[in-house]
Amino acid sequence: MRTTALTLAAALLSCTAFAQTTPVPAPAEPKVFVSVEEASALVSSLKGLDVRNAGDENVGEIEDFVIAGNSFASYILSVGGFLGMGTHYVAVSPSALAVTWNAADKKWNARINATKEQLKAAPQFKYEGRFAK
Repeated sequence: MRTTALTLAAALLSCTAFAQTTPVPAPAEPKVFVSVEEASALVSSLKGLDVRNAGDENVGEIEDFVIAGNSFASYILSVGGFLGMGTHYVAVSPSALAVTWNAADKKWNARINATKEQLKAAPQFKYEGRFAK
């Protein structure tokens, strides 16, 4: 009986000791929910958007978007071609393309400082391997 009482007393004391220890803080969790700013654009609104140059010539179209890790890496533009034949795809830096909202027309606009010939001469992006459609 005495052993049972000592065991019970030791268990209670150890529980009290555990209850008084400082809890370990949980690691910082990544932000899950965010706010979408008014100046933001949805990818679905930009896909298929004509890209114009400084001379207001249509030089291509936004075909796709590249995400690398958690960052927006590039736009894929389709240049030239007719009905999908002879289309040349190029990857351009997000900073090379000015995408703006025209409130008066309620339309997105995309501008690049390049000619159609420069875009056709750029290294081609191919939908192959892991990028195959």
